[in-house]
Amino acid sequence: MHTVHDLDRERLLELLRVHALNWLAHDGCWFLGAEERDGWDSAQELNEKSWRRFTRVEARRILKFMGIGPGGGTEALAQALQFRLYAQVNDQEIVEMDEHRLVFTMKECRVQAARRRKGLPLHKCKSAGIIEYAGFAETIDPRFRTRCIVCPPDETPPGVYCSWEFTLEG
Repeated sequence: MHTVHDLDRERLLELLRVHALNWLAHDGCWFLGAEERDGWDSAQELNEKSWRRFTRVEARRILKFMGIGPGGGTEALAQALQFRLYAQVNDQEIVEMDEHRLVFTMKECRVQAARRRKGLPLHKCKSAGIIEYAGFAETIDPRFRTRCIVCPPDETPPGVYCSWEFTLEG
């Protein structure tokens, strides 16, 4: 019988992706179950409450893993975005960055791509995304202010599912 400790680097990286996919699948199953029972508005409200908590937990754990404290500016945020669970399963890119500003784009989102394949409208994730990305960035550095550039239900350009601007204030 093998354990995770027996896996080589390539298999560990593959396992990381499997775990990220499982997390994302669970998130989707949970949302669908809540939507079936209580309707979309209620499911979205619960989703937003969940993201308000989870995004900060994820950011703090990433900071701890990276060995840095809050207040690291755009460099810390750029690094932390690469360690999120989403980064293991979605195609994302930092399209602009300097010491005061970072623009982040989700080029391929598994959730939205699956909805498009099934002929469903895009999930209206902007309200939860604002909570998620602002909370994540503010946990990395409390000086960050987050602005949504585009996110469903906004009409998104080809090759972009959502895009966010993080600006340091103060």
